[in-house]
Amino acid sequence: MKNIWKIIKYIFPYKRNVLLHVLFIFLGVSFSLFSIGMLIPFLGILFGTQAMVYDTVELSLSIDSFKHNFNYYVSKLIVNYGEINALLIISVVMVSASFLKNAFMYFAMYYLAPVRNGVVKDIRNALFGKTLSLPLSYYSNERKGDLISRMTNDVHQIEWSIISSLEMMFREPITILVYLTSLLIISPQLTLFVVILLPFSGYIIGRIGKSLKKTSTIGQRFLGSIISMMEESLTGLRIIKAFNAENKTNRKFQGLNNQYTGVMNKIYRRKFLARPLVEFLGTLVVVIIMIYGAIMVLSGSGSLSSQAFIGYLLIFSQILNPAKSFSTAYYNIQRGLASAERTEEIMQAQLSIIEKPGAKPINDFREYIEYKNVSFKYEVEWVLKNINLKIPKGKTIALVGHSGGGKSTLVDLLPRFFDVTEGQIIIDGNDIRDLKIKDLRALMGNVNQDAILFNDSFYNNIAFGERKVTRDEVINAAKIANAHEFITRSENGYDTNIGDQGNKLSGGQKQRLVIARAIINNPPVLILDEATSALDTESEKQVQDALTNVMQNRTSLVIAHRLSTVVNADVICVIHEGEIAEMGKHEELIKMDGIYSRLHNLQMFE
Repeated sequence: MKNIWKIIKYIFPYKRNVLLHVLFIFLGVSFSLFSIGMLIPFLGILFGTQAMVYDTVELSLSIDSFKHNFNYYVSKLIVNYGEINALLIISVVMVSASFLKNAFMYFAMYYLAPVRNGVVKDIRNALFGKTLSLPLSYYSNERKGDLISRMTNDVHQIEWSIISSLEMMFREPITILVYLTSLLIISPQLTLFVVILLPFSGYIIGRIGKSLKKTSTIGQRFLGSIISMMEESLTGLRIIKAFNAENKTNRKFQGLNNQYTGVMNKIYRRKFLARPLVEFLGTLVVVIIMIYGAIMVLSGSGSLSSQAFIGYLLIFSQILNPAKSFSTAYYNIQRGLASAERTEEIMQAQLSIIEKPGAKPINDFREYIEYKNVSFKYEVEWVLKNINLKIPKGKTIALVGHSGGGKSTLVDLLPRFFDVTEGQIIIDGNDIRDLKIKDLRALMGNVNQDAILFNDSFYNNIAFGERKVTRDEVINAAKIANAHEFITRSENGYDTNIGDQGNKLSGGQKQRLVIARAIINNPPVLILDEATSALDTESEKQVQDALTNVMQNRTSLVIAHRLSTVVNADVICVIHEGEIAEMGKHEELIKMDGIYSRLHNLQMFE
């Protein structure tokens, strides 16, 4: 049940509404009990089983004092107005009490609405905020579809199962407690017998609820797998069609879907068992109470009168519906807890990239970047081994070599997407782990091979980031990136929507838009990760011209497969199996007749 407390903590900011809700629930239940309670002395006097009361006693906190004075006022009504008129007066009082009960119940729900919706809003905000703060390494071990399922379906399940049960979780215990207290006042002996019976019913309900939670966890996992497969299939639809794998993919999806359906059948069958089971157990308990209570009345062995027994049964009948609702809420919560556990796994994920307390601010890059004895591994295998590289300000450093050699990992360490396993990375004499993360990343502009764009306008894609920029700055960045011309030719200029992932644009246009975004804040360091490798010759030239513009007077780290794009770099580093195998200018590396020379000859041959 620890996860239910983690959900309940989101209720604390709304404690005022919760207190008002509880207050109005209590008042509503009290008026409901009052309307039923008035019948007991009236029936006793009316049928002659209870003597009329003609005098009052001093009012105190004792039950006997309250009952005596209550019976006195009922007796007075009968004496002054007659039995029929007294019944009419009591009926009016009962109707008024019912009106107040329902009015208070409405106010209780009125104040609960912001709690229900606010808690779900806060859970969504917390979950989304955590997903943004988690390091990239977390997502390399998780399936994207399953994460999406947790952030959508599991949150929806929490909303439907747990948050929607808040009403019953607050109302029904109060109702049961108030009514049970009144039953204890009427007949402690009979109520003790009821209390002994109830745990037996609760045990049966609890056993089924526990199995429902376990099955719900399996169901949510299957749903995560289904969403993962849908996301992967839509992303790779071109490959599925190219390899005639539609039927194979469809069979795999149907298999997963059938398994999910089977699990959901079990969940709903167990859930639907809740109400009939509670109703049957409730009927069984009522019958046992009727038998036991009748024996007490007929034998005269207890203090229970016939009218009190009728009132007792009426009040106990009011407990049955709250008990049914409470059991339904319990089943719903058990199902929702399975989703709560899955979302909590994200909330409890460790943040491996942590900013040190008292981290230093850095607002400018003045001298150099240095990789000093840097080694790195994701899990077991070393990806980088003892890298030593010094990058003076204003220089262009190219990283080349075979795929999988560690080039992208090397540049990903600089903005702290990952932290070094051994060694350190230094900027102007400061270890980057001692610097504020936002300040560090603000020094850099990133252009990757995959142009990641958002379903928004040209303007908002270029102006992406926390710093507010002017329209003139956006236009200037677009001009430097050779993007201004095609943007102005679009239907609404800079306010034109570019579609999902920029699917309305060509590859070259996407890359130039990404370049404009990278330089909008005029970063002193530029990271280019194979920015032109996926483009055709004409688009590559346009993007390369844009890159030439933006690299002027900037420190640049360039990853390239096409060596022709980095022949003018100040230093070329050949990364081979996680190490710097060769380093120098283009001509120097050609003369070495090593790895770089072989790569160059192969590309020249091609």
